Amino acid sequence: MATFGTLSEKLNHIFSKLKNKGALTELEIKQAMREVRIALLAADVNVNVVKDFVARVSEKALGEEILKSLTSAQQVVKIVHEELIALMGASYSKLNVSDRPPTVILMCGLQGSGKTTMCGKLGYLLKKQNKRPFLVACDIYRPAAVLQLQRVGEKAGVPVFERGQQDPRKTVKAAIEEATAKGYDTMIVDTAGRLHIDEALMRELEDLKGILHPAEILLVVDAMLGQDAVNVAKEFDQHMDITGVVLSKMDGDTRGGVALSVRAVTGKPIKFVSMGEKMTDLEIFHPDRMASRILGMGDVLTLIEKAEQAYTQEEALKMQQKIRQATFTLSDFLEQFDKLSSMGDLSGMLGMVPGLGGKVKAEDLTVDEDRVKRMKAIIYSMTPEERDNPDIIKASRKKRVAQGSGTTIQEVNQLLKQFESTRDMMKKMMRGGKRRGGFPF
Repeated sequence: MATFGTLSEKLNHIFSKLKNKGALTELEIKQAMREVRIALLAADVNVNVVKDFVARVSEKALGEEILKSLTSAQQVVKIVHEELIALMGASYSKLNVSDRPPTVILMCGLQGSGKTTMCGKLGYLLKKQNKRPFLVACDIYRPAAVLQLQRVGEKAGVPVFERGQQDPRKTVKAAIEEATAKGYDTMIVDTAGRLHIDEALMRELEDLKGILHPAEILLVVDAMLGQDAVNVAKEFDQHMDITGVVLSKMDGDTRGGVALSVRAVTGKPIKFVSMGEKMTDLEIFHPDRMASRILGMGDVLTLIEKAEQAYTQEEALKMQQKIRQATFTLSDFLEQFDKLSSMGDLSGMLGMVPGLGGKVKAEDLTVDEDRVKRMKAIIYSMTPEERDNPDIIKASRKKRVAQGSGTTIQEVNQLLKQFESTRDMMKKMMRGGKRRGGFPF
């Protein structure tokens, strides 16, 4: 289930009932606010946060100006949108940068939160921003933790500094010297996690903080923990005075309540969210964009940013022309899946397209690497004419293609269906783009 999927569905259902009524009565607004409260609690939002949020929205929505308006339903949605943004932090929070390099980012969190992988993702993101980051291995307790960080660093293309089982306090001192000697401007420190918060963990983290004087102390929390994640953030903040939160596993079976609660409870901003397993699946947290996603308004800006990273200007213009002229072929199809794969999870991207997420099934479009190989084999078994015009591929041709690619007729049919789904999706994006000033394909 996509993050906020159920909450978005419930809120949209509540507001759709209001939109059909024109001007609203006080009773109708109060009833809608009761339903909003229930939806937020079901999404595992902190009960005190829900209480304050609904009170603020109700106060504004029940104002005389709103009640007398013919577009009161739209104004209620606008108020909810504004309050969601305020709840999550008003504007995005940039990473702090030290006056003198290296900028030290101390990563902390419980075991299993995804902290080590997050170090690599953050390193990858900073490298894309023309920084020179390196990772420092300070988890000497968990079996193979250093090896895991090395593998993560290799995937991210970011060097890893380690000293085996040496005391982390000595390791970070040596890492600072390494950064100065080799010109690294950012040092991302992977610290030891625990199954729960304990004195030994906090003492070691406090010692590292005292040695490093980090510009950022980022707490990685598993969004699937719900309110437990908020409690973890509160405890870490009391001990370490964290500078920000990174939410991992936001693409999993999570109700999203932590994203709506953590700022209000800790007073500290969410700086990043992770929505997948790849190194590219880390997003800067924009409260306004997330609020729009929650209310089903899409997030075109983030989608554009992802597309700009995957496509050169020349490639984008070429593909735009193909879609407009209806010359998008099966050969283009394969190329686009490689590009889309580098942009992240398709179900997440569909949720960013206003009005499209609920109409196109992500599972019809998502493919894994093995399946891509089989798809390529199927397309390579087609003639140039068949690739350019898939409509001519009837029963006898499907049989030949299946035999030539070592697949089945059913798989050939699935590929053709996927191709049609993708082509339809792109056409809808292009139509939407004309209304919104252009779409990044």
